[in-house]
Amino acid sequence: LQHALSSGIRRYHVAPVLCQRAKVAMSHFEPNEYINYEKLEKNINIVRKRLDRPLTLSEKIVYGHLDEPEKQEIERGKTYLRLRPDRVAMQDATAQMAMLQFISSGLPKVAVPSTIHCDHLIEAQSGGEKDLRRAKDINQEVYNFLATAGAKYGVGFWKPGSGIIHQIILENYSYPGVMLIGTDSHTPNGGGLGGICIGVGGADAVDVMAGIPWELKCPKVIGVKLTGKLSGWTSPKDVILKVAGILTVKGGTGAIIEYHGPGVDSISCTGMATICNMGAEIGATTSIFPYNARMKKYLGKTGRADIAALADEFQQHLVPDSGCQYDQVIEINLSELKPHINGPFTPDLAHPVSDIGAVAEKEGWPIDIRVGLIGSCTNSSYEDMGRSAAVAKQALAHGLKCKSKFTITPGSEQIRATIERDGYAKILRDVGGLVLANACGPCIGQWDRKDIKKGEKNTIVTSYNRNFTGRNDANPETHAFVTSPEIVTALSIAGTLKFNPETDYLTGADGKKFKLEAPDADELPKLEFDPGQDTYQYPPKDGSGQHVDVSPTSQRLQLLEPFDKWDGKDLEDMLILIKVKGKCTTDHISAAGPWLKFRGHLDNISNNLLIGAINIENGKANSVRNALTQEFGPVPDTARYYKKMGVKWAVIGDENYGEGSSREHAALEPRHLGGRVIITKSFARIHETNLKKQGLLPLTFADPADYNKIHPVDKLSIVGLADFAPGKPLKCIIKHPNGSQETIMLNHTFNESQIEWFQAGSALNRMKELQQKSS
Repeated sequence: LQHALSSGIRRYHVAPVLCQRAKVAMSHFEPNEYINYEKLEKNINIVRKRLDRPLTLSEKIVYGHLDEPEKQEIERGKTYLRLRPDRVAMQDATAQMAMLQFISSGLPKVAVPSTIHCDHLIEAQSGGEKDLRRAKDINQEVYNFLATAGAKYGVGFWKPGSGIIHQIILENYSYPGVMLIGTDSHTPNGGGLGGICIGVGGADAVDVMAGIPWELKCPKVIGVKLTGKLSGWTSPKDVILKVAGILTVKGGTGAIIEYHGPGVDSISCTGMATICNMGAEIGATTSIFPYNARMKKYLGKTGRADIAALADEFQQHLVPDSGCQYDQVIEINLSELKPHINGPFTPDLAHPVSDIGAVAEKEGWPIDIRVGLIGSCTNSSYEDMGRSAAVAKQALAHGLKCKSKFTITPGSEQIRATIERDGYAKILRDVGGLVLANACGPCIGQWDRKDIKKGEKNTIVTSYNRNFTGRNDANPETHAFVTSPEIVTALSIAGTLKFNPETDYLTGADGKKFKLEAPDADELPKLEFDPGQDTYQYPPKDGSGQHVDVSPTSQRLQLLEPFDKWDGKDLEDMLILIKVKGKCTTDHISAAGPWLKFRGHLDNISNNLLIGAINIENGKANSVRNALTQEFGPVPDTARYYKKMGVKWAVIGDENYGEGSSREHAALEPRHLGGRVIITKSFARIHETNLKKQGLLPLTFADPADYNKIHPVDKLSIVGLADFAPGKPLKCIIKHPNGSQETIMLNHTFNESQIEWFQAGSALNRMKELQQKSS
């Protein structure tokens, strides 16, 4: 940071050293920023010599982006790495807070290529065009803020209607060997093009945009060896649905999932992206495939043959070394893999499609399918739409339409325009489908659903990635199942979970029975992609004169005030805001859906703090005991009361606390409302980092059974903070209402720089301290 400040507006760190063999731009939108494979090669050689062993592909790309590779300690699963990512991507819901934090940093321009993508704020109601017009009107203030902030600070801006961030990245920005961080948990989608693409919170993005080395705990590497070949109804989605069933929602935590083996070549590039995308649901840091001919073909079709040619020259660095070792290996024979469907309420509850009808009947899950939804960042490629259209076309030929409601979400404007040109969109509409805007829509709860009432038990099937309780439609009784787009289409035509397209028959309009044939479709269009409308705003060369508006009376945007510094004392007699029972995702901590409109206003969004979490004291959501008044009330109101009274508080959580989205609001909100400590059995990676960044203490029970020793009416003290050090457990004193006390030990994963974040009050505060010292 000191170097960046002393040199004024810092150049992108990748630009000064160019590849001698060829100068190839990272993207068409940044013609003067070049891919630097020679730097990657140099770092890999340094690390390989130091470690004296073969490297996995994940290690090559991660270690290839080390800051000072000669000096850093490297031990998988233990040490923290300081990295130099190539670029940053932000979706509009998280970009608001990220850009507000960057504005607070005082820096004049981003230090690496960065983009903002407007995809989260468009609600699905009546169809693409109408929904997009409505979103532009309702969100005009936010879109204007993001566009002007992008122009001022050198960030590219993808306008609403462009498409989903991850599809745009795959089409334009990801490439073999890139390291990209994005403020969305499904950023790993870019691993389908051989990149290390990692989901982070906004504060991490600010570090990279400020030119500061980004910290990541050195990931373990789980190898998934693929043999055989995909065929029939089995799709790339079934690979990750199977892996999720094996590893569960936390089995990939702290690890990169690296796919390899002869079966890889039977999967299209966009199919590989699907698999990497949903790796977020098993807690993985990211997922990746080795560079191959399918990626080269996709690069060529998306206008990047020059990148493919350069990747060919450096291919030895874009595949794993022979003899490399993985921390765990899973083997899947694609020839034996059957179509899967996972759910409800969790993405790791895996079932073969052939079994789901019987399982649903046994469990009492609704059999009839109310809505089928295809698309999302996981499955909205040209191939996905083509395979779904191939199923729909067969039904139409026999006079059938969908029995269930059916929606289609194109992944990008390029996909929308191309499937319109090639007839896929018409087929999907003819079978009963409604084409929604190029946006996230129902996948993230942006769905104005009218066909049921809240509390009504029902089933939906989607090609999405996540199916937590209430995620899609805010109805806790919606049983959501995730599967491939072609299976969603087939099940929507049949209208029931009891239909298995591999074996069962449908009855046509003429009364004759017929069986759907396995879908077949081109992975890429025969013609070139139709780019559709131009939706990109280039940042000006000099944005210093650009004004960025944030009204002090706005209900959507709010400039940030710095959090208070640690006072140097132990945290004594904290109240327990809530002891959470069971699963607590970031959706439970900071709900999406209608709350997305407040993502740029910290005080307003804090009114959703933990409203979805179940209180162990009464088994209810959004109902906790106020320890000062003894009255039960909403969680945010109780937190605000404690803050008003000057009382610090803590949250007690269960396993894998904070799984799901990368939204840092789930960390900002408890800090804003006076929280200081989150104690759990275990954390999801991104959420744990986000809590640290905002000056909170994420701690874990040294003995998980100690979770049962703490009761919602107790008081907690964290002692020994004056000697807070890496690897040194902290002591927690539990004070019970009857006057008795117990002492338990709590572990943490803080390193020295992260302890400085806590002491300064936040990572942003620490950045400002360094800035002041430099000045």
